[in-house]
Amino acid sequence: MTETLVLKAQKREHIGTGAARKQRAQGLVPAVIYGHKQEPVAALLSYRDLALEIRHHHRLLEVELDGKAERFLLKDVQYDHLGDTIIHVDLTRVDMDERVNVTVEVILKGTPVGLTEGGTLDHVLTEVELECLVTDIPENIRVDIRHLKLGDSLLAGDLELPGKAKLLTEAESLIATVRLQVAKPEEEEKEEAVEEAEAGEPEVITREKSEGEEQENEQ
Repeated sequence: MTETLVLKAQKREHIGTGAARKQRAQGLVPAVIYGHKQEPVAALLSYRDLALEIRHHHRLLEVELDGKAERFLLKDVQYDHLGDTIIHVDLTRVDMDERVNVTVEVILKGTPVGLTEGGTLDHVLTEVELECLVTDIPENIRVDIRHLKLGDSLLAGDLELPGKAKLLTEAESLIATVRLQVAKPEEEEKEEAVEEAEAGEPEVITREKSEGEEQENEQ
């Protein structure tokens, strides 16, 4: 696991949409620190350092504010409308022996044997919710699915959890399944092709000729 950085934070003096826009332009990310019945603190973090921690899937961050370093849980991350740029984060105070609820990504590894039997893989649930110590939050859960045959499924309850983590997602929730890939009948494919071609043709609008126009055409 990559070593966690100590993020330098400063209190945010100016609050509002306009101020936040200027702060982001300076390479800073607005943040709110709360928890343990203390007053929320508006702060600013280095975008570069924060993005690095998030890229390495670190949830437990060490943040230095006013010369004091504390551990905080990265509770929420907000991105821009494109989903690329971090625009705001929420941090909550935690104790090292505290258990928290977190959402963890499920990564499927390997190619199921069922794909050679004419099947197709459906990855239905990409995340599960766990309860674990803040010091034991996994970056992700990787599961080998090479053994899955045609018709086999992987449930949340089948996942091997790290340490003393507890699964909060329903154990019967479907993570992935290998199902039979049903080919469309040839006639059905032809009908769909004809419908698509007809849908692409321009509509021809006609109108009935008036009696005067018909007489002119006859002359």
